[in-house]
Amino acid sequence: MLVRLRKNLTEPELAAVHGLARQLGLRPRFLDGTSDLLQLDGRSGPDHRSRFEDLSAVEAILDPGEARERFQRAAGQPDTVIAVGEGRFGGGNVTLIAGPCAVESPERLLEIARGVRERGATVLRGGAYKPRTSPYSFQGTREKGLEMLARARLETGLAVVTEVLDPRDVGAVSEIADMIQIGSRNMANSALLQEVGRSTKPVLLKRGFAATLREFLLAAEYVLAGGNSQVVLCERGIRGFDPSTRNVLDVGAVAALKRMTHLPVIVDPSHASGRADLVRALSRAGLAAGADGVMCDVHTAPSEAHCDGHQAISLDEFARIAADARVLAALDQRSVMHCTEVVR
Repeated sequence: MLVRLRKNLTEPELAAVHGLARQLGLRPRFLDGTSDLLQLDGRSGPDHRSRFEDLSAVEAILDPGEARERFQRAAGQPDTVIAVGEGRFGGGNVTLIAGPCAVESPERLLEIARGVRERGATVLRGGAYKPRTSPYSFQGTREKGLEMLARARLETGLAVVTEVLDPRDVGAVSEIADMIQIGSRNMANSALLQEVGRSTKPVLLKRGFAATLREFLLAAEYVLAGGNSQVVLCERGIRGFDPSTRNVLDVGAVAALKRMTHLPVIVDPSHASGRADLVRALSRAGLAAGADGVMCDVHTAPSEAHCDGHQAISLDEFARIAADARVLAALDQRSVMHCTEVVR
């Protein structure tokens, strides 16, 4: 590992660097006469970079060397492939996730689930627990919503992804969900990340709307460090200054993440745009940048939706996005997953 130290260090600050190096079994040696560049030789672990970054004497890690965090893609390392029901993320597989923003009623959920399955989705999204900006907004159907999702999975064969907000609810959500979602607001909730890290279920981690890519990846590291290697990253838009869209879909981040990490990366064009009329175009952009999947809000009666109806697309529009996905995936010799299970 190559470290740049701050100038004019005190003796205690320099001693702290050498002390940590000895503690971690690393051999420090300076590469210049000014004692700014420090080479740390020896076997490094995934926690070593952050340990040194915590020291006040360290200005920057110039080269982590072998001190790679678990999310990092090593030279020649293939994509991690994560299975969720009949969906596959990564390794040339593209999976479509679709469904209502919130679980509202059994009848509506089944209507949407059957519709998106017929049009190409292999994973059903639906929020039972809803984090809302206002405490007075619809907060979800909670435990009843989980029961509705379980019924929809039984009736359609679709896998289910739903959000968890509280570490105390991870067990209950895990009993129903095939994939656990951590939303944008909770990307930095370390207690929740650690709890899902102890779970055996795949995790869909959304980027915080003001998070850098490194902050996003270190949130994934919390889950990976807990022992859960099944993390799918979701770019859902970052906060911009133009009110024309709800957020700004960071397409460049998708391309960058595909090089920085072996973890699958998908896009959520619904929350990125906040506008149903832009979802298809942003889905295309994300897939063209290399995304391993798309997650769309779909509703059969957007005007009646309990939340985010303005960004929900119709079943027919979702069918067009699925057709786009097949064409774009084929350009890179990738395949869009589809349901094969026979539904009663």
